[in-house]
Amino acid sequence: MEIWINPACSKCRSAITLLDAEGAEYTVRRYLEDVPTEDEIRAVLDRLGLEPWDITRTQEAAAQELGLKDWGRDDENRDRWIAALSAHPKLIQRPIITADDGTAVVARSEDAVRDALGR
Repeated sequence: MEIWINPACSKCRSAITLLDAEGAEYTVRRYLEDVPTEDEIRAVLDRLGLEPWDITRTQEAAAQELGLKDWGRDDENRDRWIAALSAHPKLIQRPIITADDGTAVVARSEDAVRDALGR
């Protein structure tokens, strides 16, 4: 299991605390330092069953600077969103846990973390 985190994020710290309390084995990826490639983002989106706009933090300054709210949310614009997430990793919703069964969850709640642990 791998968890993508920003150490400054309280949701990330809570997820790590719960994983530790449950004795889970996992790898931490500080995705602001170890930035995911576009292919890695595509793979995580496939595992999540989501689109790039579904995991984008649209209130971040970079999102506003890029004008993301005006971008199309369709197949034609999908690669543009993925490129933006890779170029500006702070836009990626966090934490994301990739589970051992090949799926992933956006683990912003205790229930979501527990869901990942059960996979």
